[in-house]
Amino acid sequence: MSAVPIIQVDSLARRFGEFEAVRGVSFDVEEGEIFGFLGPNGAGKSTTINMLVTMLRPTSGEARVAGFSVTEDQTRVRESIGIVFQEATLDESLTGWENLRFHADVYDIPMATFNERADAVLKTVELDEWRKTLVRNYSGGMKRRLEIARGLLHYPKVLFLDEPTLGLDPQSRIALWDYIREIQARERITVFLTTHYMGEAEYCNRIAVIDHGEIVALDTPAMLKAGLGGDVVTLVTKDNFRASVELEAMALEPRIEDGVIRFEAPDGASTVARVFREVTPEIVSVDLRKPSLEDVFISLTGREIRADEASAADRMKSQMRAGMLGPGGRRM
Repeated sequence: MSAVPIIQVDSLARRFGEFEAVRGVSFDVEEGEIFGFLGPNGAGKSTTINMLVTMLRPTSGEARVAGFSVTEDQTRVRESIGIVFQEATLDESLTGWENLRFHADVYDIPMATFNERADAVLKTVELDEWRKTLVRNYSGGMKRRLEIARGLLHYPKVLFLDEPTLGLDPQSRIALWDYIREIQARERITVFLTTHYMGEAEYCNRIAVIDHGEIVALDTPAMLKAGLGGDVVTLVTKDNFRASVELEAMALEPRIEDGVIRFEAPDGASTVARVFREVTPEIVSVDLRKPSLEDVFISLTGREIRADEASAADRMKSQMRAGMLGPGGRRM
């Protein structure tokens, strides 16, 4: 890892009118890391990533990417990064090769250099045989792989992935992550991703859990789970409210969510045995397991991540992708 973090964020904030989408977040990302922002839609993930890639100007705070200020050196930042947006941005009337050629023109990549790099990135994502096929005939997974290939074409120092597998089936998500991890390991590219999928977050070296525009935890997946302090017990009884009161009397901290009582315990097995002895309502079901990132998120925020949550910030981001708004939210 480098002595100087490749991404440095200090008290970064962004408001949309009276709504504060990002509330003074601070963090660093080391060179070569896979760094993840984990949170629901509307938490501030995409707003943060839009500021880091210079599509939104921060209301306050500072950020540097690859050594360049996102407010003062926007061109140098853009030259140093690759981006795969949440929404599809490919031209489906062009072939895969033509989409890459258009991207190369934007970055002024000479034809000879482009031919070499395009061959390499298409082989990396296993789309070499589909280079002359119109993108409208690609599957969803193939399109995402082509977008990653396009993001790698100019050899970026940082690859930003905004919900990279959103809308893909589980098999395609796994396959796409195989490509991402292979590319990251081979090229030592720093990967910064946003996601609300717990399985994807497990691939990260470190995760920042973000909720309501604030980072509520930042650590490795293993340390975040270890921070819960034990096993996770879920319990259903004939009277969850009464059972919850009795669990509190046992010095536990139960939460009732969707008809299920949930709590953590250092020694889950002995705690469950005690629960059966001391809880008076009839126990319908009980489950004991090691903590997951979902448990971490629930513990930190008090709720599960729901994929169907929407936000004003997300709608603005969609408008920006469509070209309706320019950097800083100004109408073009």
